[in-house]
Amino acid sequence: MVLGMRTRLIAIGFTATVLAGVLTACGSETVVVPTAMPMMTTASPSVTANTRADDIAFAQLMIEHHQQAIEMANMALSQADSNEVKDLADQIREAQDPEINTMREWLTSWGAPEAMNNDNMSGMHMDGLGMMTSADMETLSGLSGPGFDRMWLQMMIQHHEGAISMANDVLATTTDAGVKTLAQSIIDGQSSEIATMKTLQTNGE
Repeated sequence: MVLGMRTRLIAIGFTATVLAGVLTACGSETVVVPTAMPMMTTASPSVTANTRADDIAFAQLMIEHHQQAIEMANMALSQADSNEVKDLADQIREAQDPEINTMREWLTSWGAPEAMNNDNMSGMHMDGLGMMTSADMETLSGLSGPGFDRMWLQMMIQHHEGAISMANDVLATTTDAGVKTLAQSIIDGQSSEIATMKTLQTNGE
C-alpha cells in the first residue's frame, strides 16, 4: 500500500543539521576519477492494481528529488573549485535527467499527475528523503571554491542516501519490471557516486 511506503519514506534520510561545521573544514583537493554510472534500461512498466499507487508515489517523489540534485549539479559546474567535483556534477546531471523523462512518461501513461496533490503530501517531509531545505540551497548558492566543494559533497551524499532509501522501499513493493530496473539503477549508480564523494572528502581534509 502507498501509505506504508510513505510512512517509511518519512523516516529515512538525514537531517540538514549534519551540515553544521562543514563550512569550517579545510584542505586541498586531490584528483580522483569519478566512477562510471551504470546504464539504465527504460522499458515502460505495466501497471497493476496492487502496485500502481506505490509506483506512482515513487515516480512523483523521485522526480522532485532528481530535480533538486540537478539544480545542485548545475551550481557545482559554475561554483566548484575542484575539477573532480565538476566532473561528478556533470555525471549526476547526465544520469538523472533521462530518469526524470522516463518517470514522466510512466505517470502520463498511468493518468497520474507529475506532482502529488496537497492531500497526498500531508504529513510528508521531503527533508526526510535527503532533500535540502530552501535555506540550505540558499547557503550553498552563496559559496564558491573549496568551501562550496565541502558543503556540496556533504549535501549530495545526504541527498543520494535519501534516493537510495526510496528506491529500496519501492523494490520491496513493486512487481513492475520497469520500476524495478530504474530503482536498482538508482541504488547502484548513486551508491557508486557516494563512494566517489567520500573519497573526495577524505582527500580534501
